[in-house]
Amino acid sequence: MISQENKNGLRNPWLLGMIGLIILVLGVNGTFIWFAMHNRSTLVDRDYSTKDRKTNSAVMSDLQEQKTLAWKATIKQPKSIVMDSPAGYEISVVDREGAPVNGTMEVEAYRAADESKDFSTAFREVSPGNYQGYISFPLKGYWELRIHIKRGKDIFEVGTNKFMVAAAP
Repeated sequence: MISQENKNGLRNPWLLGMIGLIILVLGVNGTFIWFAMHNRSTLVDRDYSTKDRKTNSAVMSDLQEQKTLAWKATIKQPKSIVMDSPAGYEISVVDREGAPVNGTMEVEAYRAADESKDFSTAFREVSPGNYQGYISFPLKGYWELRIHIKRGKDIFEVGTNKFMVAAAP
C-alpha cells in the first residue's frame, strides 16, 4: 500500500534510475549550452556582420570593376601538398588583350575550420605577369587561396577551389 508515510517507494531502483537519467540529460545539455556560449565556431568570422560590410550598390560596383578589368589568372599548384612543407606556386595574370599584368600580388591562405591559422604571403614577380611563391601550410585539411593583384589603383581578386593538404608522413 502506498501512503505519504511509506518511504519505500523512493528506494525503488526504477525511480532512482529515472531520476538519475534526468539529471544526466540535464547535465549534458547544460554542458553543451556552456560550450556554445563560450567557444564560438570559427566557420563564420566573429565580426561577419560588420567586416567589409558594403551596400548592395558597392558590391555591384566591385563586381562591375572586376568584369571591366577582365583579367585572367592561371594558377599552377602542386599535385600533392604536404603539411609543413613548402609548396611552390606559379601564377600568371594577363589582361583582356592578353598582355601581362605587372603589379604586386598577395596570396591569402584560408582555412574554414580554423580562422586563427589563416595567413597571407607576398609573391614576387619573376617575369612580366608571372608571379612565384612558396606556401607552407601549418595544418592538414582543406584550404583555399584568395589571390589579390594590384596594379596602380586597379585591384583584381580571384580564389581557388578547396584543396587537400595531407599530413606529413
